[in-house]
Amino acid sequence: MVITKKINSLFSVFFSDRNLKNAEKYILYVASLGFIFHLILIFLNNNNLIDISIVDKNLLTNPISALYTPFSFILVYEAFLLVYYIPRSFSTAVSKQYEIMSLIIIRKIFKDIPLVDLNANWLTTSNNLQLIYDLLGILIVFFLIYLFKNAQKKKIKRKESKKLDLFITSKKAISIILTPTLIIICFLSFYSWINGIINETIFDENINYLFFNDFFTLLILADVFILLLSFQYTERYCQIIRNTGFIISTILLRLSFSAEGLTNIALIVAGILFGLLILNIYNLMAQKE
Repeated sequence: MVITKKINSLFSVFFSDRNLKNAEKYILYVASLGFIFHLILIFLNNNNLIDISIVDKNLLTNPISALYTPFSFILVYEAFLLVYYIPRSFSTAVSKQYEIMSLIIIRKIFKDIPLVDLNANWLTTSNNLQLIYDLLGILIVFFLIYLFKNAQKKKIKRKESKKLDLFITSKKAISIILTPTLIIICFLSFYSWINGIINETIFDENINYLFFNDFFTLLILADVFILLLSFQYTERYCQIIRNTGFIISTILLRLSFSAEGLTNIALIVAGILFGLLILNIYNLMAQKE
């Protein structure tokens, strides 16, 4: 009981309304400053006032590319919110994962638009095709998230019990551990990016999934741990399959970071679609119990 109270108290401190509002406010400030700074770099680079040739030029030639920077900060904040949502329910945390993936695709679109060649054949130019894949992908992903959230509303609420309270407390402990880990990964990723720029070893694909590559790997481990904890709370077959299915969904999303072009979008759509089907089947089975 003492440990439970301490965990709940610590969670309340970590994720108090004040801290959440402050985090949102500061992220918006930093995102705005980052956007302005990125625009200044583009202006200086296009007018040959500075030489930053060692950096990926695709991000420093077109003002549209400057949107990439504020979206990067917003995505980090969304990752923080995902950690906050973990104790609520497995499906809520998974839904936030899907939202993060949709924002990653949108951010990538802002980076790809300046690369489009309007005079080339759209079906034979890789950059043009990539934009088509991403645009179609975000529409499909957005619709699947809508369906997933609708399926969430249909889930049957279970009566609260001491076991359930202990399970929620355990997930709060995981969120508490993940919070400083998230911050450490964020700084290490930033350091790795800066070091890659200096040594000219960073590539285009590294930038798109910087930080989230490691973050989703961490999420998979956290999801597996939550699944193991859930065995103490429930022995219901449909719930165990649902939670396992969500882990498979997250793994598919993680695999998409290693793919390019149509395969990348296909894996993201497949991951979300798999999670949606698992949730709908779970709802149908739960109604019969």
